[in-house]
Amino acid sequence: MTHDAARELAAADLPDGRELTVRLATVADAPVALEVIHAAFLARPVVGEKPEALADDLGSVRARIEHGTGYLAFVGDEPAGLVMTAHQQGAMRLGRVGVLPQFREQGVASFLVEVVLEHLATTGEERVQLLARKEFPRIQAWWGRHGFSPAGDEGNCVVMARSLPVAVEVPDADAMRALGSRLADVLRAGDLVIATGDLGAGKTTLTQGIGAGLGVSGPVISPTFVLSRVHPSLGDGPALVHVDAYRLGSFAELEDIDLDASLDDSVTLVEWGAGVAEGLADGRLDIDIRRGIDPDDDTRWVFLTGVGERWTRDELAAVTAGPAKEDT
Repeated sequence: MTHDAARELAAADLPDGRELTVRLATVADAPVALEVIHAAFLARPVVGEKPEALADDLGSVRARIEHGTGYLAFVGDEPAGLVMTAHQQGAMRLGRVGVLPQFREQGVASFLVEVVLEHLATTGEERVQLLARKEFPRIQAWWGRHGFSPAGDEGNCVVMARSLPVAVEVPDADAMRALGSRLADVLRAGDLVIATGDLGAGKTTLTQGIGAGLGVSGPVISPTFVLSRVHPSLGDGPALVHVDAYRLGSFAELEDIDLDASLDDSVTLVEWGAGVAEGLADGRLDIDIRRGIDPDDDTRWVFLTGVGERWTRDELAAVTAGPAKEDT
């Protein structure tokens, strides 16, 4: 991930093999952004007042980009979606969120929003909100599935808000292990950690650091073929249960490993656990590791999101504060 407006922020493959990319918009992109805004909002059902976005013109879009930030999604070379952000009324707000009709229900909107939220986190933002019109409960529900909750009313809109993940820039493998060791300071028996990221992103390297910080027996290696490994504590702390859910397709398959027997007494870390392992506990620590677009750059961004009353953003920010370098 990069802050350079001339480069892409993130890329992914759609189910049909086409490449989906997201990059920061520049003022020169204003005509494209305006086209996306009008096409996306014209395709929505007309309920109540006409969307304010349809009154946008080239000048207003240029001004929005100049005074805020625009994010453009492309499928191949074709514009597909847009999100604009700006500080309004003391808060960071998302606006003009739209995907062209031909690209809906393909994961474009979810990927675009995910990239936007993670990029905002890397810039130090802690919380974000948006306005969802009351006439569209399905849109409110969609934002709810992306971590947003109602936080008040503003005219004919519901204010939806959520905290952003704690973002940590990690330059190399040693720094990743050091970050894991620091995270171990706040982990305790009964905690569930779900780690996601592409192959080679650094999930197992982070887990090695957590294991070292917990003081468990090793070596900590990927349990790909045995599905799970138990690393007993060498002291009086909790054991580490290391699970690889890459080959598991459902929570029912995960249950067959019988993790319930050790959940209360151990720290359970599940690699590739997103969409599979959330049912193991009421709360969890989600860790998402992202590599940059440049394959020659080892830098990773690690995003930490606490789910449930067990976790606070301030706690995670405190333990990860400062450069991610090897502890001495």
